[in-house]
Amino acid sequence: MPPDSFDLATIGAGLSFAAALDEVAAALDESRALVVSAPPGTGKTTLVPPLLASRSPGRVIVTQPRRVAARAAARRLAQLDGTPLGTRVGFTVRGERAVGRETRVEFVTAGVLLRRMLDDPGLDGVDAVLIDEVHERAVETDLLIGLLSEVRELRDDLHVVAMSATLDAERIAAALGTDDDPAPIVDHDVPAFPLAERWAPSPVPRLDERGVTRGFLEHVAATAVAGAQDLVRTEPAADVLVFAPGAREISEIARRIRDAGGGFDVRELHGQIPGSEQDAVIRGRAPADPPRIIVTTSLAESSLTVPGVRLVVDTCLSRHPQRDAARGMTGLVTTAAPRSSCVQRAGRATRQGPGMVIRCIDERSYAAAPARPVPEIAVVDLADAALLLACWGAPGATGLRMIDPLPIDRLAEAVDVLHGLGAVDEVGRATPEGRALARIPTDPRLARALRDGSPVVGSRLASEVVALLGGDLRIAEADVVQALVTLRGGRTPEARRWRSDADRLERMAPDARGIRPDLDGVGVVIALAFPERIARRVERSAEGATFMLASGTRAGVRGPLAAVEWLAVADVARASAR
Repeated sequence: MPPDSFDLATIGAGLSFAAALDEVAAALDESRALVVSAPPGTGKTTLVPPLLASRSPGRVIVTQPRRVAARAAARRLAQLDGTPLGTRVGFTVRGERAVGRETRVEFVTAGVLLRRMLDDPGLDGVDAVLIDEVHERAVETDLLIGLLSEVRELRDDLHVVAMSATLDAERIAAALGTDDDPAPIVDHDVPAFPLAERWAPSPVPRLDERGVTRGFLEHVAATAVAGAQDLVRTEPAADVLVFAPGAREISEIARRIRDAGGGFDVRELHGQIPGSEQDAVIRGRAPADPPRIIVTTSLAESSLTVPGVRLVVDTCLSRHPQRDAARGMTGLVTTAAPRSSCVQRAGRATRQGPGMVIRCIDERSYAAAPARPVPEIAVVDLADAALLLACWGAPGATGLRMIDPLPIDRLAEAVDVLHGLGAVDEVGRATPEGRALARIPTDPRLARALRDGSPVVGSRLASEVVALLGGDLRIAEADVVQALVTLRGGRTPEARRWRSDADRLERMAPDARGIRPDLDGVGVVIALAFPERIARRVERSAEGATFMLASGTRAGVRGPLAAVEWLAVADVARASAR
């Protein structure tokens, strides 16, 4: 055992998963791969990484599907370890890094590790990789499992552990192991506190052609306020967690709750708020503080634990990227949340005692929702995934042990896109241009726009546009030019993060500092990335305008952009009512 081992007894105090550590250690003695299944909040993300680090001298890499989860998990473990963040425990996410030479456990997003493996396919100095939240079936997580299966064939000392709150353990074990010897499974369960269910269907539709309706947001806010008022009469120390599909809906619901009064401390929790605000929500509150109503995305479903919650109010909606083959584009789609997700959300109310969930739909609609989330690999644009696999030397994931194979039709679309970018040759192998694009941490189309747009509009403007489009900032009225103007003069954490992303991208762009940037070049960068989305206005009304894209797709626009005749469109969102 390394001399700088972690004190697992101290770290695991009060965490139920501490009782499963001996079983995990025994399984790791027998196998280099392992599947761990345990409910949210039991402590698996906190305890398994230091256990792995205490068994070997090398670094342990832990992947999370979201930046906020990676930062939060690292801060939590460093706090329990009693060491400064960035020393024994650190993290690396896009645009932010707290890691030192002595770091034993490093939390990263799956995308960070994938691109790191292009430069270091053998993971030199890494003794274990732990892939967390596998149940979400993010495309990056699926790819990691495939790539690591090949790395393990070359390194008999590398341990790979897949963890999740709920997962199809046998299928994951088969992918991590071999046909004759699947990975062992450690299934840790704890008795659940009683959960009361209430149904509060909305009197107005949840979704229309524009997305989530304002009437439904009003209903959710009113339901949350009424539920919180009932809760504090009997449990003044308890908090309320409200699940909404995205940042816009969170902001609208939170504003309505604040307007209703009641003395509640209303907080928002999503990936776009500053890290300090995220930390404040996760830390909980003092008994003397007012009760909290926390409005969040699916981020708090399993990735993060919010203490003190005894009531969950659920919109039963989720937002995810989806490829529309008929339109030839990927957009964010709001749909009914899978029932498995709703069950996990409800479980947040019973982590510390009996709780309640209020679902803002009727039982029939809930029963009609899909049972599980569809793997992203089956529904999203695969251009980035296909390029990474080509650079890895396994076009189309040939020869890799994947949980699910890549869909043939979507893979063919992705390869066509990459061929048009000059990123792959006629047989799907990565070209030098493709390898250069793959090392830019964004979609290949945006990477191409950065490389080709810099000599035309200047490397700074090209980097700013790509940082904005490749990030997760909300763009008011879909106006990229106005968003850039606001960000350039902004001093918010979002603006600082965007500038940091732009600085990083500029260092990867062709040197074009002699070109004077002009905001007219914004459309040029977008058009270089998505030439099929150059659009011309065909109709206009008091509510907005309709544009026809070069691909033949029609799209509606509201706000100031409805007045222009031509647009370069970066993204299209749509709703799917259910």
